[in-house]
Amino acid sequence: MSEPPRTPTSSKGHTRNKPSVTRPTRPRSSTKGPLDAEDDPLAAAAVAAAQASSLSPNALQALPRRSASSARARSLASSPVPRVGELRQKDFSFLLRPEIYHPLTPLNVPMAFRNSPKQPDASAPIEELVAKGHFRAAAIAAVQELTGSGASGPVSPHDARRIFELLYTRLACLTLIDATPLAAQEVKALEDLNNTRVYIDEATGEHLVPWDLRTLIVRLQALGFGDPRRAVMSYHELAREARDRITKASTQHDNSARELWKARLRDLGIKVASALVDMEDLSGAAHHLGALRDRGDDKLTLSKALLWLHIGDVSSARACAEQCTGDGATAEKIILALCDMADAEYESALGKWQDLRITTDDEMVGVNTAVCLLYLGRMQEGREILEEMVNAGQSSRTLLFNLSTMYELCTDRSRNLKLRLSERLSSMEESQAGWEKTNADFKL
Repeated sequence: MSEPPRTPTSSKGHTRNKPSVTRPTRPRSSTKGPLDAEDDPLAAAAVAAAQASSLSPNALQALPRRSASSARARSLASSPVPRVGELRQKDFSFLLRPEIYHPLTPLNVPMAFRNSPKQPDASAPIEELVAKGHFRAAAIAAVQELTGSGASGPVSPHDARRIFELLYTRLACLTLIDATPLAAQEVKALEDLNNTRVYIDEATGEHLVPWDLRTLIVRLQALGFGDPRRAVMSYHELAREARDRITKASTQHDNSARELWKARLRDLGIKVASALVDMEDLSGAAHHLGALRDRGDDKLTLSKALLWLHIGDVSSARACAEQCTGDGATAEKIILALCDMADAEYESALGKWQDLRITTDDEMVGVNTAVCLLYLGRMQEGREILEEMVNAGQSSRTLLFNLSTMYELCTDRSRNLKLRLSERLSSMEESQAGWEKTNADFKL
């Protein structure tokens, strides 16, 4: 039996205070976040992503350690105390430093485009450059405005809307001109978009970075930091926000906002599967795709089918075709034709592509028709189809790459054919699909 506690005496002799050994604590209650919901399209990848997200001991040891008292002293000495109700302006001057951005050389552009009279004027506005497909010039102009080296003068470091508009133009245009590695390096300057002190509007609680830019940054930062797991976890963070927005919109009976955020959540589900494929976690990607619920969206169904084909599961891709709605006959035929090509049934696939060419004027349909003809030994017919598409004004990177490949298979003097092709395209009118091409587009 333990000894009963002694009452304190009034003796003034030397005594020793006995420290407390235990402190009663309340057991932590279990919580359930928005990603734990049963119909969450991202729930299938949560376990795999959580297992891959642990920090190494070296990374933990590298974190700086400061005492609470010294940190508080420095904070009080360097930061004035704001008045009650006063909101500090966000300062994004760290994104306006010239050393962040890389110069874009024209050396990877064919001579026919560099010497074309259609090259834009240096003073052309960014919106006009994007509308006419001058993506390299638009990326350069965006940096000039960000860094204050252009004719329009510097942008205010407090103008978040304009800064992020320019950043989106810069990064998106870099990906369109096949300069994704540069974009992946430049996007590192934004660091953690979940930093509430930097990227959240204190007045409204809204994120200052537009949604499209945030999803683009997730992919580019994963490439830049060489960590595909980062993309999976970041997509889950965005999904949590999307679920909160859906709940809020439902409470306010805002149907348009609710449908917008539902579409964004479904899109994030596809992006997670794609990120898992990039991680070479094919089993995790397959499990995640199988858990995604079909909402009657043919675009989502087509995306799922393409990912199933990328994994190598043709039967699951064919099952996606059966999920297309009554208005999605085109999507169903496209999926089945791609499945036939994956099974090397090129005759069957060719018939489906030819039927689609009659009912739709889609460049992708024409390119796949030509590829089927190539595999069937009818290369001249495939080449004629691709050249007809070029003459009609179509000039995607996939189309040009396949046509250049056929030139290489047709003759040993393919370089001359490729140069003439570049000259023909440089004389075409500008379009939002992209006017200027690179040497890689023609396999030069």
